[in-house]
Amino acid sequence: MLLSFLVGKKSGINNIKNNMMKKLGMSILRKLRLIKLADKIRFYILFIKTFKSRRDFKRINPDVKLPPAFYLYETFNIDYNSYHIKSIDTAKWLSSLFSKYKSLENLKVLDWGCGPGRVIRHLPNFMGESCQFYGTDYNKKYIKWCRKNITNVTFSFNQLYPPLPFENKTFDIIYGISIFTHLSLKMHFEWFNELMRILKPNGIILITLQSNAFIDKLTSEEKVIYEKGDLVVRSRTKEGHRTFSAFQPTIFVEKMLGANKILDHIEGKKVDNKPQQDVWIIQKLSN
Repeated sequence: MLLSFLVGKKSGINNIKNNMMKKLGMSILRKLRLIKLADKIRFYILFIKTFKSRRDFKRINPDVKLPPAFYLYETFNIDYNSYHIKSIDTAKWLSSLFSKYKSLENLKVLDWGCGPGRVIRHLPNFMGESCQFYGTDYNKKYIKWCRKNITNVTFSFNQLYPPLPFENKTFDIIYGISIFTHLSLKMHFEWFNELMRILKPNGIILITLQSNAFIDKLTSEEKVIYEKGDLVVRSRTKEGHRTFSAFQPTIFVEKMLGANKILDHIEGKKVDNKPQQDVWIIQKLSN
């Protein structure tokens, strides 16, 4: 069970049994409050396994500034090539979505939970120089690295809890990629209200959430909660950390969004048997 969690090894003979054992193993680790320690061990295993590919990437791309490997692992994955290419693709994708609702000129854009700047560092290349870009995160180490290595974005540090260090109605666009997915029930509502506070009227928010595509990852007890329309939270670890996980059914999301307008809801699917997060785009209607 532990080995399956640490290295992601799957049995070619009986994947269903293997997945059940993996769920059980992770549940035991979480109950014992060892999930974060196990995750750190997993990082070191992957760090060793990917040594050659990471070395080759740095040799071929000496000018690409990369955060420390552990920062990448905590916020995306440790594969340098995947990290670099998919980060650019994500920035391009976000820009195309934003352009459906806003003219990409003279906008203030915030990456809420920016981590080590994976996406926001590339957005200026797709949205133009007239826009202003900001990133904020509760991890001081990430923000310190971003300030030192990314010059076309303004970075700030925030606490795990609101408020953010911005005035009311500051931003035209705010996005948070897989941030609510690591927050408790209370923080879902408090953070959404805070994002609304700093968003301009008619501004838009884009968030990604773990919804129906992730149902197979839930335990039988969690599925009952989820199917009732309630938030499923896996805690017993540090809130905000990758090992703290939340799953959001549509009914719950609509309740959280309140009277604000839903511009789009793109349901996540499974790609190569990997679940993709739902994308919600919301427009602020109130003052």
